[in-house]
Amino acid sequence: MTSGCTSVPRRKQRKRRRRSRCGRSSGRDSPALSALGDFQILPLEIFQMVLNYLSVRDISRLSMVSKTISGRLIHYISTSSGSRRLLLQDFHSPQLPARREGASILEHYKSLGLLLKRCTLLLPTRDRLKYVHKVLSGPRALEVPASHPPFQILTAGWDELECHRVFNFLWDLSNLARKVQTVVSSKPGSARRLELRIRLFCRAVLLSGSRRGDSAFWLTRILKPWPMVNQARLLYLIFGPVSSRDGHVVWQKMIEGPTDETSLKGLADAIKLLYGTEAREWTADDVISLVDELSVVPQQWLMENNARLLLLSGNSICFTFMASKAVNGRAVELARLMVFMVLVCEKDLYCMDWAVKMMQKVCNVFSTPWERNNFLQCLENSFARMLMDLLQAVLAGERDEEDSSFLNLFHLMNAQANFHKEILYMAMGSTSSTP
Repeated sequence: MTSGCTSVPRRKQRKRRRRSRCGRSSGRDSPALSALGDFQILPLEIFQMVLNYLSVRDISRLSMVSKTISGRLIHYISTSSGSRRLLLQDFHSPQLPARREGASILEHYKSLGLLLKRCTLLLPTRDRLKYVHKVLSGPRALEVPASHPPFQILTAGWDELECHRVFNFLWDLSNLARKVQTVVSSKPGSARRLELRIRLFCRAVLLSGSRRGDSAFWLTRILKPWPMVNQARLLYLIFGPVSSRDGHVVWQKMIEGPTDETSLKGLADAIKLLYGTEAREWTADDVISLVDELSVVPQQWLMENNARLLLLSGNSICFTFMASKAVNGRAVELARLMVFMVLVCEKDLYCMDWAVKMMQKVCNVFSTPWERNNFLQCLENSFARMLMDLLQAVLAGERDEEDSSFLNLFHLMNAQANFHKEILYMAMGSTSSTP
């Protein structure tokens, strides 16, 4: 009985020893290492080699496993091998190398943004932004500055409040407020290098490669803090035509003579962006006021350039702009603009029935028959006055190398004839359908 009594405690003691041995073993493996799971048996160098075989998206998923793995990934990103792996130097190339399975550069950086977000999830937004900026500003990133990815691509998926903080961070970091203030308060073209810096920063860092909704958000952040007159200056600075020789903004382009669609496309796309449903902070009146203000940057534009910009901006903006003039009793100005719309349709080979239908819609805005008839009378007077002015210029021998006076007269006469032809077709069509 005694031996039986003594054997039981010995077995219990052995179990305690096994537990204590287990305890000592887990004591050797720190909580940080145990959080690595199966990766704890791998040396750090091997762990980083494994990461080279994972996609960026898979690495970002791995970062959510534990805080310890997240810490190791942050260390990996800062290493030379991690930097070479993640900060690709051909951002403007449409495709990654074949070994990346043909994924786009844009998708790569979106995945990298998700990885950086997950690795810094526990940090305050400003500290996260500092870390992202540190990654982008490291020695590897500075090798080819022109190939930097847009900062906002790396923050894709962040909520709107965080994106506001991103903008404020970039705004402060680049000292953009002071630079913009200097430019908008100076004579256009007097600070050409600074203008170019602002343009490139806004286009490359904030607006390049983003979805339409994101672009509307960032463009709103750039423009909204400023008065309308400065908003128009900034819009032209960022999206206006530039010299093919040195890349600087050409401020006199809209004043010196008729321009082409290429010079106006950037401005038209920006206006459409602000007028769209994605730009929630902009009303139709805001956009129309901006377009109106834009037409005097830096001085009054040629009316033909105004008309071409409206045509490129789309039917909705074009009609809203013209209807605004009709409602405000500016019939003479509206009629002259309509004549230039017709002229642009003729020059740029748009269907003339578009101009006739736009005129019909504008006529429906007038509240009384007298106002409508007055507008139509102003329209015909504008045609006649412009034809007489051009004819006098031709008869006076005012010719340049391109003989522009004669060409303008030729285009305007054809424009008027085709415009009235469409009106006759429409009138005769409705007459023949009437019993």
